[in-house]
Amino acid sequence: MDFGLTQEQKLLRATARAFALKEIAPIADKIDREDSFPEGLFKKFGEMGFLGCTIPAEYGGAGSNYLSAIIIEEELARVSAAVALSYGAHSILCADNLYRNGNEDQRKKYLPNLCSGEWVGALGLTEPGAGSDAVGIEATAEKDGDEYVLNGTKTFITNGPIADLVLLYAKTDKEKGAKGITAFLVETSLDGFSVSKQFEKMGNRGSPTGELVLDNCRVPKENLLGDENEGIAVMMSGLDNERAFFGAYGVGI
Repeated sequence: MDFGLTQEQKLLRATARAFALKEIAPIADKIDREDSFPEGLFKKFGEMGFLGCTIPAEYGGAGSNYLSAIIIEEELARVSAAVALSYGAHSILCADNLYRNGNEDQRKKYLPNLCSGEWVGALGLTEPGAGSDAVGIEATAEKDGDEYVLNGTKTFITNGPIADLVLLYAKTDKEKGAKGITAFLVETSLDGFSVSKQFEKMGNRGSPTGELVLDNCRVPKENLLGDENEGIAVMMSGLDNERAFFGAYGVGI
């Protein structure tokens, strides 16, 4: 059995490495020193076809697989851990999870902008009192007609300060615990959504990390990702892929 890369994968690795060395390596120190993600870099990722590796072409993706995304992640991390972190949060934690669990309308509405880099994606899971204990989240979502009213705080959110779309988890039934969690697609332009602060970090400077506040944020019911109270399956499938994918992050560093 041959575990080596195919010729296509070797070409992708060479392309990603050349891009990283040209576009990111010369400014990597500046990214860290100024703690600022380069403007326009996500669009460049989109032009290269990096953002939608696991997304079919009909939604603007490259129609490839996780190994391709991992190859790109490793090459980005080789020159800038911060850039690689933001890339992974966007492409795997948000876009890939949306594709796997979203319906056709959601895929058509959001994936093209995420794959092109017009929009930046993030994952809204961690809270001040719920990090490793992911199912212990306290953010709530109460159904009100054709909308859900979300309240709560998300913290240490990678890409949070610059995101256009957040794949976010809240409890629709607190009495059910983990079985009362629901996943939502939250556009950051919605009333009641705000970024309360961006964190000053010791490492991964340049990958914006922030605290998000939901204050009676009204999310239309069509933005429910999967079924109500079934968000734990969406969450765990995303975390499984995340843990495998970000192994390449460490290898690249």
